[in-house]
Amino acid sequence: MTQRTESTDAGASGGFLSEIKDAVTTRAALLVLGVLALQLAFITSYIGAFHHPKPSEIPIAVAAPVEQLTERTVQQLDALPGTPLDARTVPDRAAAIEQIENRDVDGALIVNPAGTTDELLVASGAGASLSQALEEVVGLVEKAQGRTLKVTDVAPAAAGDSRGLSSFYLVVGWCVGGYLCAAILAISAGARPANSARAVIRLGALLLYSLAAGLLGAVIAGPVLGALPGSIMGLWGLGTLVVFAVGAITLAFQGLAGVVGIGLAILLVVVFGNPSAGGAYAYPLLPPFWKTIGPVLPPGAGTYAARSISYFKGHDVGGALLVLAGWAVLGSAVTLACAVFRKGRPGAAVGSGLPDDAPSVPRFVGEGTDAR
Repeated sequence: MTQRTESTDAGASGGFLSEIKDAVTTRAALLVLGVLALQLAFITSYIGAFHHPKPSEIPIAVAAPVEQLTERTVQQLDALPGTPLDARTVPDRAAAIEQIENRDVDGALIVNPAGTTDELLVASGAGASLSQALEEVVGLVEKAQGRTLKVTDVAPAAAGDSRGLSSFYLVVGWCVGGYLCAAILAISAGARPANSARAVIRLGALLLYSLAAGLLGAVIAGPVLGALPGSIMGLWGLGTLVVFAVGAITLAFQGLAGVVGIGLAILLVVVFGNPSAGGAYAYPLLPPFWKTIGPVLPPGAGTYAARSISYFKGHDVGGALLVLAGWAVLGSAVTLACAVFRKGRPGAAVGSGLPDDAPSVPRFVGEGTDAR
């Protein structure tokens, strides 16, 4: 008792600085600095991606009755300052529509040499920002040549899908569910699983959650709100894969870095993944960095696949599904590997304030000590 009183008096005599050192541990200070860095990265990533959208090499098909006219039009479009378009020839209007539906191109210009009005085919289901950019760029070209433009939407967004963003927000919701589920599993029993059996149990629980989240998300976006058309089964499968992939990534990061792993998952999925997903602005409108990373991160792959299922009959969905499957397999493998090769006691629970290798603290005074 005397010893404890002396310790308290010593702390009080040390002044306010000693109180701060006692209240705020080095680990807590480092975690706060990590949160600040994550916040600044969030601001930089979102503003960097969205502050100045600029069309770049948007794939567009060109068809005209005369081959020479088609070639000349392609050359004119490719020669525009800043290369906003990547033009290619197609035999006719039917071939152009087929390429749009297959997601080989984002639009098509059908030239009419017999009149002064040409037709621009767009697909707002791939994102309103993309179709609007095509209308603006091609419209300026037509106006400079004294011609007018008729716009036809061959894959329109649903009436309840404002600006074609419902698929993006659905995938964002699935991603949030994935890393929150993994974080909850860590909070309940420690950031790092104690052994491989516990890791398998966590992955199994995550899979069950993913199945439920994928189905309920697809039902809400489809039949309930009428925001997305397309196959419910297709969206269910996609949602299950998105949720599980993001959750497995989070579990893997937690296995590698403990509590900090949750922040790393947010960095990958939210800070880098969401602004580069092609939701608000399609890939051809994003700066090079975000345009490059978007298709290989879960939000981007999920958004592209959701739009393909909803508006393009599932065409060109294979690559996105492979990306998601790759993240799911990698996350699961790393989670299991961390559990198998981990040494020491089970990780401390999130929020315990203890490092994962901290010694156990007796529950009661005198527990584990000599009663004498």
